[in-house]
Amino acid sequence: MNRRNFLSLTGTFTGGMLVLPDFLKAFGATTNLIIGEQCVVFIQLNGGNDGLNTFIPFENPLYYEFRSQIALGKDEVIARNQGMAFHPALRNFADIQNNGDLSVIQNVGYPEPNRSHFRSQEIWQTASNSREYKSEGWLGRYLDLQCNQHQPTAGINIDSIDNLALRGLEPNSITIKDPNRFKVKNNADSIKLSENPQLDFVRKIANSASEGAAEIQKALAKSTAANTYPKTELSKNLEWISRLIKGNLNSKVYYTSLNGFDTHDNQISIHKNKLTDLNDAIFAFYTDLKEAALLQNVTLVVFSEFGRRVKDNGRGTDHGTAAPMFIIGGQNKGKIIGNNPNLGDLVNGDLKHEIDFRSVYASLLKEKLSFDYTKIGIENKPLTGLF
Repeated sequence: MNRRNFLSLTGTFTGGMLVLPDFLKAFGATTNLIIGEQCVVFIQLNGGNDGLNTFIPFENPLYYEFRSQIALGKDEVIARNQGMAFHPALRNFADIQNNGDLSVIQNVGYPEPNRSHFRSQEIWQTASNSREYKSEGWLGRYLDLQCNQHQPTAGINIDSIDNLALRGLEPNSITIKDPNRFKVKNNADSIKLSENPQLDFVRKIANSASEGAAEIQKALAKSTAANTYPKTELSKNLEWISRLIKGNLNSKVYYTSLNGFDTHDNQISIHKNKLTDLNDAIFAFYTDLKEAALLQNVTLVVFSEFGRRVKDNGRGTDHGTAAPMFIIGGQNKGKIIGNNPNLGDLVNGDLKHEIDFRSVYASLLKEKLSFDYTKIGIENKPLTGLF
């Protein structure tokens, strides 16, 4: 048995973690060595989250000049650090950052930004450029190459609709709304392949759902629900993901989303409520994984398809461009990466992006999933200083 297979097998029987025996420690092995299954969890903030009112340049006078109606006061923001601070609704984000488990990546975007929700989401989900259209998602392409054979639960999307990011040539992912109710009668033996490629693909999906349901139920049976999750939809979705991870489903990627960030009007109230929902759900997930000693094996990625305009419209903000991403867990370095937003050097009233989101993807694929990002067409170099 080679080293990779040995570590994978050992991780499987220890819930994804390998406890080092004393004889290995005697040879200088570090106690924080990450061995076992790594996975990445994505939370997509749909609608275009206002990054400038999420991670706030409170020391920049232009912030208050451009946002006279919606700016957060210097006495309201929390966890001040290098001229930036969190929205007060993100009190637990500040705690996580203080623990060294949260990195903020500033000014993330892409060249020739598109302000259409649908198109910009498509660009993020396929890792294409602005003028390129792809049928398969970046994670779907990764799973096509990562899975030596069909693996129906290699990717899990907790949602009511499929996500383009996970679409591949093979059905290596499953979309489910409530894993507890996802119980498909096992009729795989009766679903035979034929000489019709289109019919075969439909049958393969049917087989995939049946096989995936069985694996998901096994994982749920081996895990228990925590009592720390709020009664919100995002919290429930993250609780399901936590249970599947703790139940050793060994999926490589998990995906879910939170709607409601298109804050053209009544932004102060709406944004506060959405960020509170996000904060509380993520902190429950973070605490759950820490208590299960799994945080180092799970990397949580929070992003939106674009930010908002720098200048408010009187009641809210319109579609913009660059915005921050947040990385939690996975033994990230807990840094603020990138320059503070340059409000004095705009393009048509929008922030200039300084970090391409595909550089973040490249870093996740290389450092967390041990995968060559160039194989799925990502040409950007990995972002340094994240892990």
